Amino acid sequence: MFRQALRHVTTKTTSPRHSLCQSLRVCAYSTQPTEYPPVQRLPIQPLEATCARYLESCKPLLTQEEFEKTTAAVQTFSRSGGFGDVLQERLRQLDATEQNSWLENIWLNKAYLEWREPSLINVNWWCQLADPKGGLVKTPEESPVTDFQLQRASQLISNMLDFKVLVDDRLLPQEYMKESPLCMNQYTNMFGVTRIPGEKADTISSTFPSKATHIIVMVRDQMYTLDVIAKDGRRVSMEGVSNMLRQVEKDSWMGERQAPVGILTAGHRDTNFKGYSRLQKISEQNANNLELIRTSLFVVCLDTKGGDKLLPEETHGQIFHNYDGYNRWFDKALQLIVLPSGRAGFNGEHTPTDAVIPGRLMDYAVKTFPANASNAVSNNAIPGPQKLHWTVDQETTSHMKEAEVTAASLIQDTFSCLLQTEVYGSQFIKTVAKASPDAYVQIALQLAWRRLHKDPTAVYESASIRLFKHGRTETIRSLTEDTWKFASTFDDSSISIDEKRLLFGKAVKSQANMAKEATFGRGVDRHLLALRTLIQSPEEQKRATLFTDPAYIKSMYFKLSTSNMSPGDSFYGGFGPVVPEGYGINYAIGKDDLKFSISHKPSCPTTSALDFRAALLASLVDLQNLFEVGTDSA
Repeated sequence: MFRQALRHVTTKTTSPRHSLCQSLRVCAYSTQPTEYPPVQRLPIQPLEATCARYLESCKPLLTQEEFEKTTAAVQTFSRSGGFGDVLQERLRQLDATEQNSWLENIWLNKAYLEWREPSLINVNWWCQLADPKGGLVKTPEESPVTDFQLQRASQLISNMLDFKVLVDDRLLPQEYMKESPLCMNQYTNMFGVTRIPGEKADTISSTFPSKATHIIVMVRDQMYTLDVIAKDGRRVSMEGVSNMLRQVEKDSWMGERQAPVGILTAGHRDTNFKGYSRLQKISEQNANNLELIRTSLFVVCLDTKGGDKLLPEETHGQIFHNYDGYNRWFDKALQLIVLPSGRAGFNGEHTPTDAVIPGRLMDYAVKTFPANASNAVSNNAIPGPQKLHWTVDQETTSHMKEAEVTAASLIQDTFSCLLQTEVYGSQFIKTVAKASPDAYVQIALQLAWRRLHKDPTAVYESASIRLFKHGRTETIRSLTEDTWKFASTFDDSSISIDEKRLLFGKAVKSQANMAKEATFGRGVDRHLLALRTLIQSPEEQKRATLFTDPAYIKSMYFKLSTSNMSPGDSFYGGFGPVVPEGYGINYAIGKDDLKFSISHKPSCPTTSALDFRAALLASLVDLQNLFEVGTDSA
């Protein structure tokens, strides 16, 4: 998931990032509504403390001369009575007026809604689900929608609707980090949630609980509204849903062809806005269609290709971007995508939630045996599927073509691959290496980077700050002096195994400390982002010496952007790189396996996801050997 603060200081292509899947303690599902305990507001950290952490994070990136200049710039900014104090006071005043958090609206607007590059790849995340226990059904490359595909789709739809009931009725158990409760608010932003394109900034349409009874189904770029809940509140049976999906599929190739307006959501946000606005203006039916999409619980995409590919490596791109951006509505918070083989996944718009939240939905959808409600009705008890008919003109068609070209270029310049290995997992890391699994993987990633690219880079890892009211994420600045010292000396044969183990211990400890600080609201990036948004004029900008210093941009130019979505047994996912010269890396740490997705931009001559995958695998094996071999004195 995803870069946010960086977009305010540079025009390079960047986008929002995804949240760290923290270790959660979750109680059993309840049959009675849960009274979620209150959580504290996110505090504003002392300016001097944030600046000290910022300087510490800059050290491994700068020469001694550069660091001295940065230190001077930070001291000027943060001195008592300086301009930093002015901004800090403005932030306190803002906090006093915000209902939930000083960060909530700043983050929503600056990280997402004001972002004008395409949401496709730049903002949206993808996740591929674990396959059905009986396996997949291989089909020809181009295939009609299969019965097995419809069965899988109807079962997943049923479980998604069950999960919605858990959320709406507060039956979802409270989540904890150790003994501390986590904010459950993001669960209210999943169903019936849509990003709406705007002229200068987008908006998020979200009502909780959603009263919608319909979903949107897309097949061959044709769109249908399909009721899954009857007027009396009873659910349509899985067989009934499957029957309606079959009706939709038949009409999609026999019925009157409609314009593939979904491609607008794959384009630049300005193009999307122009096309969306034009559709509303030229036809009342268009406006009604867009309203049906906006209020729908979620979108289901039934694909007619990809059934011949059974390896996860071969199909994840289809979940990511579908290779051409068609048969999708990328502005919907949740898109369930099902291939003819029965493989399934999700594509999610990142703005309303961090990926760990729909992650729990996906875990439930995969692990729960689908069953009809006791009072389920057949599809005969409700109106049949309704096709969305569109009126388009030359202007609309032009916007669609522009979006198509933009999407094609973006997809062509995004390559991703998977590394799924059973070399070891969290059990080995904890019992043999005696390290935090997350910190261990972060060290492996930095070692792989060092072997390929030599010089250090800023490293982004996302931490959940759901310990606080309406908390989203904070940046873990995972590159430290200790992590880089280990990475840059590991291949030095003059350094003993014992010394390397000591260096590894220091590296893991420093990274874990950065993660802890971020999780407990003591990070760097969100506080500095908030201060920066409170600058009111170009004259004030000149006084903000911390932000005008080159190290500020360098420390946020995350060529390694990473996210942890462990354990990866129900799903695994990924996202695009956040800068042109970087990698986007999602990982999941299972008990006995590790899963990675790695993306890069082929237009960059210095990066290669395939080379990084090879370097990462070698680093994982070498780290294993570091702890399995004897000591030098043995």
